[in-house]
Amino acid sequence: MIVRLFGFLFAAMFAVAAMAAEEHTRHDMSAMWKKSMARQQLSVGAIFDAHGMLWRAEVRDGFIKVSYSADTGETFSEPVNANPVPEAISANGETRPKIYVTASGALYLAWTQSLEVPFAGNVRFTHSEDGGRTFSMPVTINNNHDPITHRFEAMGVNAKGQVFLAWLDKREAVLAKLQGRPFSGISVYAAMSDDEGKSFHPDVKVADHTCECCRIAMAIDGSDTPVIAWRHIFGNNVRDHGMARLDNDLLTGKRKASEADVQRATDDEWEVAACPHHGPSLAFSGEVMHMTWFDNGRVRSGIFYAHTADGGMHFSTPLALGNADRQPSHPVVLSIGQDVYVAWKEFDGETSSIQAMHSTNGGKEWGKAWQVASTRDDAEHPLLLEKGTQAYLSWNTLLDGYRVIPLQESGK
Repeated sequence: MIVRLFGFLFAAMFAVAAMAAEEHTRHDMSAMWKKSMARQQLSVGAIFDAHGMLWRAEVRDGFIKVSYSADTGETFSEPVNANPVPEAISANGETRPKIYVTASGALYLAWTQSLEVPFAGNVRFTHSEDGGRTFSMPVTINNNHDPITHRFEAMGVNAKGQVFLAWLDKREAVLAKLQGRPFSGISVYAAMSDDEGKSFHPDVKVADHTCECCRIAMAIDGSDTPVIAWRHIFGNNVRDHGMARLDNDLLTGKRKASEADVQRATDDEWEVAACPHHGPSLAFSGEVMHMTWFDNGRVRSGIFYAHTADGGMHFSTPLALGNADRQPSHPVVLSIGQDVYVAWKEFDGETSSIQAMHSTNGGKEWGKAWQVASTRDDAEHPLLLEKGTQAYLSWNTLLDGYRVIPLQESGK
């Protein structure tokens, strides 16, 4: 009887301790999340329009502030608030506001709204039909409004004027937990507008079992179809990259996605029970897709570039980028015809810098890397922009502010 009593007391004490530990962890996560949301938001969205005007979307005081520059970023217009009511907005690390300007001057904006629950958010969207003077009332694109992850959105617009959004979404993982089913990672969802952003079709699931905090990449292929890439979970816990084409039948709900829609894009065999906060980047030159990524696998470790001309069936041999002693990270790629540019961040312990490389023959051969810019304080990840035939780096830093720098190879 005494043994049973002591056993019961021990079990009760263990349960109380476990509950206290869980509550402490929840409190720590909540505090970390609030601290993250209070940080100065450095990540900026930018694009050159068809007339060479530079448009910028930045986050200040809970607003997406949109402005333009006629002198490549030297001076900007008075910013306009794209959202009329301030909200918590995620614009650091793997997230930044997305901005697109059509040839007729219509603007599309997408961003992640952060919620009070840790790692919870919504994908938000607004558009302007008068050249950025006024914006429509922002809408939430994800049809599921539970306070869970709907974050890390990617946006693309094709020549037909269709607007595409894809993001990471936790609704399937939450449902699996309620039903007692195992579920690795979270999911990719997507939605499409075919009336210039005025409305969106109901969102659709693209794939299950994706990494939780790595950005999605999106680019429009030669047939005007969006292609996305993300860090997928293969097998037990191998976090390489998957890709998928978002065809019209899928995005309009005429068919459901299947495992066959997910194509493996990298095979570095990185088995890790964590999210590295390190998404891929995509660009198209006609039907040739260019891709950059980071992995730390058994086969390859570091940051890489490769291209494919057959929809991902075969990729070129991955090209390692950067100085391994300077923590190369967050590579991005831009293609302007046969000119392909890659850029990435490096850190030597004191200074963060952006390095770049240039290929003039579609990624087959590359010139030497050169340093584009540097800073000794916090900085966003690199973003590459296209203005006619010229490539630019868009980069915002805490110490030096926002800069738009032409990519001119060292010594040329």
